[in-house]
Amino acid sequence: MLLPPVPPDRAHSITRGFAGAHILVIGDAMVDRFIAGRVTRISPEAPVPVVTFEHETQRIGGAANVAHNIAALGGQATLVAVTGMDEDAATLARECREAGIGPSLVGDPSRCTTAKVRIVTERNQQVARIDYESDAEITGDVEQRVIAEVQKHARQATAIVVSDYLKGCITRRVMAAAAAEAGRAAVPLLVDPKIPHLDYYGGATLITPNHHEAEAATHMRIRGEEDARQAARRFRERARCGGVLMTRGDQGMWLLTADVEGRLPTSAREVSDVTGAGDTVIATMTLALAAGATAAEAARLANEAAGISVSRFGPATVSVEELLKAVSASASV
Repeated sequence: MLLPPVPPDRAHSITRGFAGAHILVIGDAMVDRFIAGRVTRISPEAPVPVVTFEHETQRIGGAANVAHNIAALGGQATLVAVTGMDEDAATLARECREAGIGPSLVGDPSRCTTAKVRIVTERNQQVARIDYESDAEITGDVEQRVIAEVQKHARQATAIVVSDYLKGCITRRVMAAAAAEAGRAAVPLLVDPKIPHLDYYGGATLITPNHHEAEAATHMRIRGEEDARQAARRFRERARCGGVLMTRGDQGMWLLTADVEGRLPTSAREVSDVTGAGDTVIATMTLALAAGATAAEAARLANEAAGISVSRFGPATVSVEELLKAVSASASV
């Protein structure tokens, strides 16, 4: 079943509600750094390209990119995350504030702030990536401080997002605290998952696996719509969640909730970089649900936002104006 598009007037009505949504984002925040240059020769020392430096840029990534997408769409975002006690932690906090995000960062002197350094060519082709990370799960005082921040900020939240990148912030106890607070406030809880933590996510309103994650969780090959339907149902049972929005790359998405089931065609016209596309999906989905959209309407808006995001290089954000333009274009097709 193909889910219907959102009429432009309805999309306008939903997006007007974004400003009143306060989203609590919990998860693994990071700094994404890009070192760009030209490649004109191969190194005589090894069969690798020599990159002549041109410029360096940086962006906030992971859970911080989810919060950035929420803020760019006009919502209010608070970020609870763990950092080291280093320069990248200061960078992350500063850039969050500049993006309109309320950072509630818990410093852990035993770890470094997660950072990904990508070396890219002038055509945005990635040559190499260097990861700085400490991925052990937080424990003790650090874990308790994260839980305290979750409990404090959940009181004002109209929805909660957990963005799990397996970098240590999301533990069983942190996830249980998020679920308890969402239940107490009767607000949606959405999770961008990692399969080793699948048993942590019980009670979530909606989980957004990509098709590789869904295959790993269900031990299925997903090749067509019927496979997607069966995998989504099996994933929901395994994760003990209310619904599933499975992203399937150029095959679009599959939505399963208690009220609706069906597919969404891909909205991407041009794919430049899929980095951070899942962040855009869950940010838009959460904002729309918080603004009163149905699950089908929210998924449609998230699908359109993802189509815009993948046309850009690196972690990207989408504006309400761009989203409404994409909705209008889809409605006219």
